[in-house]
Amino acid sequence: MMQGGPLMHVVAGKAVMLSEALAPSFRDYMARVLENCRVLARSLSEAGYSLLTGGTDNHLLLIDLRPQGLSGKEAEHYLSQAGIFVNKNAVPFDDKPPTITSGIRIGTPAATTRGLGPEEMLQVGGWIRQALESRGKEEVLRRISGEVGDLLSRFPIYGEIRKSPASPRS
Repeated sequence: MMQGGPLMHVVAGKAVMLSEALAPSFRDYMARVLENCRVLARSLSEAGYSLLTGGTDNHLLLIDLRPQGLSGKEAEHYLSQAGIFVNKNAVPFDDKPPTITSGIRIGTPAATTRGLGPEEMLQVGGWIRQALESRGKEEVLRRISGEVGDLLSRFPIYGEIRKSPASPRS
């Protein structure tokens, strides 16, 4: 049996991650992630979607789409056409194969990192509902995709870096 040595770039990455996790700003960030996920969960639950565990106490939520007669694969496709990216995911007692599934998983860390807050999560919840209810109608998905693009243009990736005085783009 052979074992490799430590990969120093992995050790360094873990050290940085642990250092960031100890910072007060990380606690604040995770509180925003959780708040966003809870707002999104409440929005979808109030629209009639079945959330596993009835909500969330972390950064993601799982929706059982069997009551809507949709598969996770269909929902993932419709939402991606609308510019909203989720993962198909098995749900308890799922009778569909892992390549199809009966649910979707949605996380809020990426949206929170971009700066989206509870108000935007309500909007995202509405778009998810509209996209799934459209059952793939191109005009609906195209409209939602445009609205998603408009929203995200207000929350650019690396927005803080671009605003930095040291940044060549500012």
